[in-house]
Amino acid sequence: MPSKDSKTNFALLRDKILQKSGKDYWRSVEEFADAPEFEEFARAEYPQQAEEWEDGLSRRNFIKVMGASLALAGLSGCVIQPAEKIVPYVSQPEELVPGKPLFYATAMTIRGEATGLLAKSNEGRPTKIEGNPEHPQSLGATDVLAQASLLNMYDPDRSQEITYRGNSTTWQNFMSQIRAGIDENRVDGGAGVRFLTETVTSPTLIAQMRQILTELPNARWYQYEPVNCDNATAGAKMSFGSPAKAIYKFDQATRILSLDKDIFSDFNVRYTKDFNKSRLYSEEKTDINRLYAIETTMTLTGAKADHRLAVKPSQMPEIAKVIASVLGVPGAPQDFISSLTVEVRQWIDVMARDLQANRGKSIVVAGDNQPPMIHALANAMNAALGNVGTTVTYVEPFQPFADVLQIDQLRQLITEIDGGAVKMLVILGGNPVYNTPSDLKLNAERMNKIPLRVHLGHYFDETGELCQWHISEKHYLEMWSDTRAFDGTVSIVQPLIQPLYDGKSAHEVVQVFFRENYDKKDFDIVKEYWQRQGFAGAPRAAATTANNQTRTGNQTTATPNT
Repeated sequence: MPSKDSKTNFALLRDKILQKSGKDYWRSVEEFADAPEFEEFARAEYPQQAEEWEDGLSRRNFIKVMGASLALAGLSGCVIQPAEKIVPYVSQPEELVPGKPLFYATAMTIRGEATGLLAKSNEGRPTKIEGNPEHPQSLGATDVLAQASLLNMYDPDRSQEITYRGNSTTWQNFMSQIRAGIDENRVDGGAGVRFLTETVTSPTLIAQMRQILTELPNARWYQYEPVNCDNATAGAKMSFGSPAKAIYKFDQATRILSLDKDIFSDFNVRYTKDFNKSRLYSEEKTDINRLYAIETTMTLTGAKADHRLAVKPSQMPEIAKVIASVLGVPGAPQDFISSLTVEVRQWIDVMARDLQANRGKSIVVAGDNQPPMIHALANAMNAALGNVGTTVTYVEPFQPFADVLQIDQLRQLITEIDGGAVKMLVILGGNPVYNTPSDLKLNAERMNKIPLRVHLGHYFDETGELCQWHISEKHYLEMWSDTRAFDGTVSIVQPLIQPLYDGKSAHEVVQVFFRENYDKKDFDIVKEYWQRQGFAGAPRAAATTANNQTRTGNQTTATPNT
């Protein structure tokens, strides 16, 4: 600890610096290193003889004292512990062998896209996450989010109970009060009821929400999450006149142009696997793919690119227009070419000739952060290069209301809240109070205008604090559900463990709003939905692969309007 004298010298040095007035330029505090006050402070803080042992206690006696202290501390571990009994299974599961893990096929969803997983279970406890080699979006690989998702399940900070105004309550109390509120809103067809979710592609949950909107025709369902595909959707509407989702086949592409798209940091690990597959060199395959990256910040894709062009964010639209013009996109403006440097024009010319030499075997992909115009230009460039139908296909988006951007859905909800039209707001997942944009902030002032607010979430966060009802949400390893991959493949989400904190899934919360059969478990809800689709035995709780629990959606091709 610094002595009183060292503190005094340091204070004198500080006062000396602060007493200077006027413009006195100096590079760093090192210029004061030679000041007498600082030298005295350094000598007191770090004395030269500090390494010498000047105490009367010898080293031998010091070791004796420390050894005796450790011996006395070890005695506390010799206390006889109370006897505990190991209780065996009364009826041991047939497939469960102590010490031998089981693997269950499930899926994890982010932004409406599911990655197929194989979850390792030891004696009924999930211990490891790996990719499902049979799933089209995984092919046996995972990303950091999937690996870390296991820690989320065991997170002690997770929401652990149902609360009403911050006090613990029960699921029965929640159902009784919500049922009473819904019955009051049935008079006007649920005109004051609003649902806010993140991107939903679960066929079962979509069917549930449609059933609610049938029973409450004036209710509204909005979807919003801060990281979404609004720019790509708007770009597709500019190209085709309707929303469309692009699906890329990187394993069949020999030339790839990335317009600020970080392919290798995306949740869709299938694209990374396909790219690496086309990158492999062998005696039979000597022509590997080539990656061109134009980006505004350094990414993994840019680091791995064969040719990288760094540009300012403000230059990206002009660069995209120039590339589209060089590639022969009809109507692409050419007046920006003169504003580029000679090196950039040469880079674009060489890249364009390479893409044109690989017609039908190339891909142009735009980043989600780029404006809709760049996505529309990327669609037009793929069409001009003959990639549509070979390396690029288009499907209809899998989430409902895809023709309305999520930011516009949020804007409509905020408008209705400000107008006093919302009487009940049910938030299923997410934290919109925290992550909505500043001009459309779902803040406390707006939330307090809503008489009844319900929040389902993994954490008691900012949104949970502003809602009267907060319900702890099940982890995906604790619940039954279904979801879709990037290409439309449907996967069953099956649990590996009973809910640690007796949480509820979105299926169970939504079911409460039904006129009849409102108290069901998520297993029964998912099972009955797929039985109606003709799958009599689905879902079934068993260790399995995605081979018998996936269903692929239809793909279509489209050509952009020019």
